[in-house]
Amino acid sequence: MALVDGPLIAEVDMGADLSAPTVRATVVQASTVFYDTPATLDKAERLLAEAASYGSQLVVFPEAFVGGYPRGSYFGATIGNRTPKGKEEFRKYHAAAIDVPGPEVDRLAAMAGKYKVYLVMGVIERDGYTLYCTVLFFDSQGLFLGKHRKVMPTALERIIWGFGDGSTVPVFDTPVGKIGAAICWENRMPLLRTAMYAKGIEIYCAPTADARDVWQASMTHIALEGGCFVLSANQFCRRKDYPPPPEYVFQGTEENLTPDSVVCAGGSVIISPSGTVLAGPNYEGEALVSADLDLREIARAKFDFDVVGHYSRSELFNLTVMDEPTCPVTFTSTSGSIKGSERSFSNSLLKTNKAQITNLCVGDARTSL
Repeated sequence: MALVDGPLIAEVDMGADLSAPTVRATVVQASTVFYDTPATLDKAERLLAEAASYGSQLVVFPEAFVGGYPRGSYFGATIGNRTPKGKEEFRKYHAAAIDVPGPEVDRLAAMAGKYKVYLVMGVIERDGYTLYCTVLFFDSQGLFLGKHRKVMPTALERIIWGFGDGSTVPVFDTPVGKIGAAICWENRMPLLRTAMYAKGIEIYCAPTADARDVWQASMTHIALEGGCFVLSANQFCRRKDYPPPPEYVFQGTEENLTPDSVVCAGGSVIISPSGTVLAGPNYEGEALVSADLDLREIARAKFDFDVVGHYSRSELFNLTVMDEPTCPVTFTSTSGSIKGSERSFSNSLLKTNKAQITNLCVGDARTSL
């Protein structure tokens, strides 16, 4: 699915000093090919190639770009009941999700390496029969760095997505800056943000599904609060980007929609540590929104306000983060055959001699169904 009338490129040149530590970043504003993960990956590669052709070193995709954001659906769920049609919707949505690690992750890694970009990609992750809204991170050499699982799905998202835990709130120290991500409304969680600030985040990625004007206020606040660049990517979707009824129905609004009706208006934006909007917000259509990030701006902003440094008052306020994986099942010996994913082991367990392990996590799925 090609971009409508080509991408809209918004770029800001932060200065002519070629020795400055400047990173060109792009946020992608485009829709999933719903229920068609191979086609979505093809589209992602086209967009990534185009961003790289403009010199982008870091590219951020929207929430749930691979796997899809099921806007307008309620999966046939009411309190005390799930309909057969809703269960079939979940089966199809589950089939469109991806395993991490898995072949789709390998392809995304290969894309990042091919186009020499750092890639931040929103996906729907399948872990057994529980799904997670997840962000994957890749470096410019094609290495999968890790993931962040959304720690708190919002409202009806909780019937289809599990809850992430503290073990997947990473900040990666890369040559283009310290990069991390929070997804959609978890950006409004002060303690989650504080944990990321404490890890030294410099380029704060905020994939989202929120196209409202008020979202821009949150993004500006986070940039000022964290003294970091904020890169927010959202999908731009029309009704025709989803399957037609009766296969897919926008509950409560379907009768008012035409194929060209906008169901998610985008609003992707890039904001500096001083709160200056460098590019966007874009509400016009599918777009690549780009800006040059002058990393020297971070120190200038921190001089005014360092939320986990000179402004923290740690003798009054303190945050403890539980960053070990949570496990629904543990075994007291290693005698049995363990079929859980390697994703369930903490780094410390991976480095421990098997004979010394007394408790093993099997699977880390936490269902909210």
